[in-house]
Amino acid sequence: GTGDWNDGMNRVGHEGRGESVWLAWFLCRLVADFAPVARTRGEAERASRWELAALGWRDALQTHGWDGGWYRRAFFDDGQALGADGNPECRIDLIAQAWSVLASDTIDQRQRLAMAAVTGHLIDPDANLVRLLDPPLQHAVPSAGYIQAYPPGVRENGGQYSHAGVWALMAYARLGDADQAFRVFRGLSPAHRSADPVLGATYGLEPYVMAGDIYSQPPYVGRGGWSWYTGSAAWMYRAAIESICGLRVQGDTVSFDPRLPSHWPAVTLTLVRAGKRHVFVLRRSAAGPAPTMAASGAAIALAPGAALVLATVPTDSLHVVSGTTLDLLSPGTEVAQAVPAG
Repeated sequence: GTGDWNDGMNRVGHEGRGESVWLAWFLCRLVADFAPVARTRGEAERASRWELAALGWRDALQTHGWDGGWYRRAFFDDGQALGADGNPECRIDLIAQAWSVLASDTIDQRQRLAMAAVTGHLIDPDANLVRLLDPPLQHAVPSAGYIQAYPPGVRENGGQYSHAGVWALMAYARLGDADQAFRVFRGLSPAHRSADPVLGATYGLEPYVMAGDIYSQPPYVGRGGWSWYTGSAAWMYRAAIESICGLRVQGDTVSFDPRLPSHWPAVTLTLVRAGKRHVFVLRRSAAGPAPTMAASGAAIALAPGAALVLATVPTDSLHVVSGTTLDLLSPGTEVAQAVPAG
């Protein structure tokens, strides 16, 4: 009954009255994804009950959860806020901001402000890190829990925690900031970090497996910890394929909404489904390089976000996706886009 995703915050609600802002966002996403499933199973009453609860959560998030420049992280049993501007420690927390984006079907100004606050307060451009929270917890009263026993900048106590860092990557991509998403990707990627002539020696871990965290405070800024972190590796793979390349698979239907960084004019992705091979060339714009992959027949244009039924195209089909759905929107239009669940 204590802690949420960050189990180190095990004294935030240990008396049963504390609240998690991040968990509210997460539950909103779950309801949006599972209520339609419940209805297809004939459980309309259950789906309606979930959706009514989610309306209350969203109202609480936009009133008590909003701190003026970003979303608070949680509330202690006595009502004090964690992750608020007035806190000397844990003034801002990453996952409450990232999930405000990932949990919503549209993007508004508050979510952009929240991620701008991540950029301003949690990104370390010199060490290429995105901290989980800042400043680290040490002497906070009331105590957030055993997280305060970790050294500052290590693991959940303000390090770059890979699992949450990938969520930041996904949130930046969804907002359309492909370059910032890729900068976070490079900071998380063991291959990129190990190969860096400056950062690699400090990192000190294997270049082919994900680290659980990377330390963010002196004297160990940039040092990797707890390698072979498979859960973060799985999220990193999803972010590369789904958030950067923009692939979405639903049954026999696929669509693409890429967020390619500005130095990638194009990328080629090969998808094998039901024993058939399909090649997709994703271009940042229609003026990008022409596809040269060997495939049967001529290249087929596929609009960003458009659904393709794989059963209707032959094996070795070649498809070209140019741009993103953001290019199709007029200025000021809210982004409405499906978000991968889980």
